[in-house]
Parts: sequence; C-alpha cells; structure tokens
Amino acid sequence: MRLYEINEQIMDCIDSETGEVIDPEKLNNLQIAKDEKLENLALWYKDLVAEANALKEEKEAFAAREKAAKNKAESIKNYLSYVLNGENFKTTKCALSFRTSERTVIDDIYSVPENFLKYSEPKADLNEIKKAIKNGEEIKGAHLEETQNIQIK
Repeated sequence: MRLYEINEQIMDCIDSETGEVIDPEKLNNLQIAKDEKLENLALWYKDLVAEANALKEEKEAFAAREKAAKNKAESIKNYLSYVLNGENFKTTKCALSFRTSERTVIDDIYSVPENFLKYSEPKADLNEIKKAIKNGEEIKGAHLEETQNIQIK
C-alpha cells in the first residue's frame, strides 16, 4: 500500500463532521503501516546519501590519480623537450618532433584597448548580503526568505 493510500484510509476512519474515530483498531494498524513506510523511506534516503558520498569519494580519488598522471606526463614531456632542444627524434615505436606556433602574451592588462577586453557577469556575495540584512541593513534587490528543510538522520 502506498503512503497516500494509507493517508486516505486514515481519513476514512475518522468522521469528518464530528472528528470522532470510527474504527480505532483499523486506525491504529494504519498508523503503524504509515510509520513503517515513513521509516523505510527515511532509511532508503540515508542509504542513497551514503552511496552518493561513497561515489563522490571514489570520483575524487580517481580525479587525484588522473591529475597525478597528467602532471607526470607533462613533466616527462618538458624533460624530453629540454633534452632534445628542438631536434627531432624517431624510432619504430615513437616519433618526437617540434613545430613552431604563436601565442599571445599580455604584459599589462590595463594597457589593452577596451574593445579587446571581456567582462563577466556580476555575482552577488550571498553570505555577506545575509549578514548585512540580519544586522538591520536594507539591501535593495535582496531579501531573506525562510524555508523549511527536512533533516534525516
């Protein structure tokens, strides 16, 4: 039986006009069933959160391994570049060569003409705004909103 079905049957056990309990035994059994459903849902939630945390930790461990491997590869590449000093190297298993490329280097960002600059959208510091409002300041364009957040432990 689903939780909403249990709630409907609970309402059927109570007289809507007087509020009197019609079938106390059935009401008690339905309340026990409802409590079990709620408990099972809460336990399922906790299990999913634990699984998500374990997956996150595993993802972070893989990310650390990935970063270490990339850093090591870049270090080896830089070392090969230093040792070869622009000379090509080739065997049957690998080939190392150099090509010329260009890159733009900004010496002084404040000297670059305005039409070559990019600006990002402004971002509000929510924590500071919250502190200011709680300290009695009125912040135009912002307000505090109280919400109900369920906690499952």
